[in-house]
Amino acid sequence: MSTFPFSAVVGHDDLRLALLLNAVHPGIGGVLVRGEKGTAKSTAVRALAALLPRLAVVSGCRFSCDPTATAPDPDCPDGPHERGAGASETRAARLVELPVGATEDRLVGSLDLERALREGVRAYQPGLLADAHRGVLYVDEVNLLHDHLVDLLLDAAAMGRAHVERDGVSVSHAARFLLVGTMNPEEGELRPQLLDRFGLAVEVRAARDVATRVEVVRRRMGFEADPAGFVAAWQESESETAARIAAAQARVGSVVLPDAELRRIAAVCAAFDVDGMRADLVIARAAVAHAAWRGADEVAEEDVRVAARLALPHRRRRDPFDEPGIDDDALDDALREAAQQEEPPDDGGPGDGGPDDPGPGDGGPSGGGGAPQPENGASAPDASRPDTDHRPSGTTPAGDGRSAGAPPASTPFRARLLQVPGVGEGAPGRRSRARTDTGRTVRASGETPRRAADLHLPATIAAAAPHQLARGRAGAGLLLRTGDLRRAEREGREGNLVLFAVDASGSMAARARMSAVSGAVLSLLRDAYQRRDKVGLVTFRGTAAELVLPPTSSVPAAQVRLAAMRTGGRTPLADGLLRARAVLRVERLRDPRRRPLLVVLTDGRATVAAREGGDAVHDACRAAALLAADGVATIVVDCESGPVRLGLAARVAAAAGGPALGLAELSADQVAGVVRAARAA
Repeated sequence: MSTFPFSAVVGHDDLRLALLLNAVHPGIGGVLVRGEKGTAKSTAVRALAALLPRLAVVSGCRFSCDPTATAPDPDCPDGPHERGAGASETRAARLVELPVGATEDRLVGSLDLERALREGVRAYQPGLLADAHRGVLYVDEVNLLHDHLVDLLLDAAAMGRAHVERDGVSVSHAARFLLVGTMNPEEGELRPQLLDRFGLAVEVRAARDVATRVEVVRRRMGFEADPAGFVAAWQESESETAARIAAAQARVGSVVLPDAELRRIAAVCAAFDVDGMRADLVIARAAVAHAAWRGADEVAEEDVRVAARLALPHRRRRDPFDEPGIDDDALDDALREAAQQEEPPDDGGPGDGGPDDPGPGDGGPSGGGGAPQPENGASAPDASRPDTDHRPSGTTPAGDGRSAGAPPASTPFRARLLQVPGVGEGAPGRRSRARTDTGRTVRASGETPRRAADLHLPATIAAAAPHQLARGRAGAGLLLRTGDLRRAEREGREGNLVLFAVDASGSMAARARMSAVSGAVLSLLRDAYQRRDKVGLVTFRGTAAELVLPPTSSVPAAQVRLAAMRTGGRTPLADGLLRARAVLRVERLRDPRRRPLLVVLTDGRATVAAREGGDAVHDACRAAALLAADGVATIVVDCESGPVRLGLAARVAAAAGGPALGLAELSADQVAGVVRAARAA
């Protein structure tokens, strides 16, 4: 089957360059490709694999050891291999795809159960990391991959080795590969800790230029009509690119990184205030690879600039809702400041770069990559970051009418853990209790284990022990039967569907509470992001409710919709609850294992009945009772304030079978403070 030519991919210059730099120097740490659907992300990755040089491998080695290496891997499970000895062969570099539903066994390998049962030996069955050695490991929709799998593959990519300690097997093998992950941000973000582990990151968007879009369609249709002919037409360009990659790979080890450029790299990373030292290392390696790619023997400023532009954008995020990206002017300013700092003055006066010198990156008008810092140490706002005050238009800042202790919208807080009662079996996450394949073992069951890691050894031995005499045991060793096997049941955490139903009526806005409510929802959204939940947003105002955001894994999308939420009008609380119920019923059909948590934020002052002539509060309680009958875990956040309180939100919470919390009670820190005060009293 023909692969679309890499040279024929239209546009996406940053994506093409990032892939090529990693092909030259896999130590960069891979590429994360962020972009909307249908932007040829997967096409470009698969096309690159066809350009990589052919590999010499030891015949029969499952780990693709290099027979020409100065010192073949001494720890190869299929070794030891002597340099240049034995049969060898050449093959194309592999493109190994890691599916979203892969297990840990499939990724790192595990005990070969077939050989263990048939031959009675403990043997290792390699996983995808071994298959990808010296090739490309491609993870489509990496943001949907389980976090522990992302940790494993990023560890292997960073160290160049995979270490397996499981099922009685202890194995270490080489695992150097070009790691490429693609993701659509609409389907959820990677955790910042995992985001930082990717060496380079690029943003891909469909071209808005008509001529470019026409050319994309023309080339794609030409490829589909005659794949072989289309590939042949681009063969010369493909051969040139492949030869250039091979030449750069041969040159990269001899490229010199001068101290001046190394200081420039360190200064730029310091100016952008990136965490840790990974950014410095990645930029240094990428700059060396770029110099090798352009045929130079020494790294220059242009190489550093290209490397920084690809390595820094995703490392500047300080908040889950910050947009990744870097301003070119800010980068130029940082490089300029770095050049001025290369030769510090010797007079010890201001500007000497000493510890008491504020320096250009600590509040000066041109420091910090063009981003001056306030005196309190908080990051200054800039055009690349969304506003931190997410108060809806038409509302006034909370202050006079806000309930006691409620945090303002501009001050995000650490949200308390809101959980779904019981034990579920949903997607891995960090919110509610669930039966999982990982986690702590809580009991044994009579089910047959599906894999060796699921075996509950003490319970299996206890089940087999009473039958040893009857089975004729005469010496050492335990005589087992299939019926003796016990499966370990493990308990961990799951992610839930957190659906927010927000009262956006005039009674909320008039009492200046919507700002505090928006701040509370924003804090809960941050919590949902960290706990790997899906989220949705229903608002109700006027005469009806509206599904503002259908359930999605993209928590930042909910924050955007919240910021644009309109307020005013009457309070159709019953309709809001019924709309939430309808949304949850549909989601239960789509994903029956993911349990829902409904968070209702309202003052309870319903003014619109669900049916003509009905009582608004009574209808709201009836709707809440229907949610309870459906088994939906509901939490009502009472936003009522002032000297006169009707307590209607508590009635709705009682009908739903859930708790009623105040805005202040959503803060984990404030709740902990109350508990400490009570204990001290």
